[in-house]
Amino acid sequence: MRSIWNGAISFGLVSIPIKLVNATENHSISFRQVHLTDGGRIRYRKVCELDGEELTAGDIGKAYEEADGSLVPITDEDLGSLPLPTAKTIEIVAFVPADTIDPLQMDAAYYLSANGVPAAKPYTLLREALKRSQKVALAKYALRGRERLGMLRVVDDVIAMHGLLWPDEIRAPEGVAPEADVSVRDAELDLADALMDTLGEVDMDSLHDDYREAVEELVAAKASGETLQPAAADESGGKVIDLLAALENSVRAAKEARGEEEGEADEGEADEEKAPPAKVTSIADRKASGSTTRKTPTGKSVSRAGSGGARKAASSSPKASGAKKSTAGASKAAAKKSASGSRSGAKKTASKTGTAKKTTAAKKQSGTKAASRKRASA
Repeated sequence: MRSIWNGAISFGLVSIPIKLVNATENHSISFRQVHLTDGGRIRYRKVCELDGEELTAGDIGKAYEEADGSLVPITDEDLGSLPLPTAKTIEIVAFVPADTIDPLQMDAAYYLSANGVPAAKPYTLLREALKRSQKVALAKYALRGRERLGMLRVVDDVIAMHGLLWPDEIRAPEGVAPEADVSVRDAELDLADALMDTLGEVDMDSLHDDYREAVEELVAAKASGETLQPAAADESGGKVIDLLAALENSVRAAKEARGEEEGEADEGEADEEKAPPAKVTSIADRKASGSTTRKTPTGKSVSRAGSGGARKAASSSPKASGAKKSTAGASKAAAKKSASGSRSGAKKTASKTGTAKKTTAAKKQSGTKAASRKRASA
């Protein structure tokens, strides 16, 4: 990478020769101005407003404009004679925790590269000291005709420097916050938390500029003579919406995007306490509530109307309740007796079957022995 500035880092009495390299690059698409009639390029020319003469870069100097419009010429020699100790030096003035730097002050970013073999040792020393202290270095440096403030930190195995705005260049946020009194309900905060949890984290490398890609496609299509269909406009802007409903829909959409089932419950949902309890209906009540249909052994369907009301009425009186208990007891006794009889009958049948089998076997054995005796006597 090409360096844009050469100098040194001043670290107490230690001087580290370095090269300044841009850490970022601009990928935005730029357009040229053209004449609509014939498509010719529009170019700007630097012309003196007094005599109308077109000037080259060597004919142009600097001047400071006063409040009344008068100009005070300033030469490079004038600026070079100023006492600017940071003209070729990044002077470290303090080491502070990183969270003391307001992100609003962040400006351009640069990589600092050790300039030459002798600079490798002190460069590594400063890098490891920053790592171990878990702090950043505040420094002053001069670039493009002005003194600037910078922050040095470690990125992988490289010292990076972020240009910082001076504190008096940060405007106070007066009149920016909503003036009206706005109250936020706990239910809305809970849904906002649920949405944040559902969206989760993101791989920064996966983020890209969709608009730039669309512009590139447009340019390619126009160059090949094609016509792209305009994208559907988003009509949601400017509409007054129900914040709670929008949060709920956002959580649902985020879950669907992550492949989660819609029925999965979230812990801490705002409306959890308001949900009505589940109603459980017993099998007896289901049968009693309507008609049931069963099939006879011959295959015919027989419909039987429910008698839930009659059962309820009967169970409401103590006598009916007692009769119901007696009937239930008798039924149980009859069922036990029937089961016992069935078991007894089964045992008797098994016993008779076993005796018959033994008798048949004995007869066969006796016949076999008699036949053997006859053959022996013959």
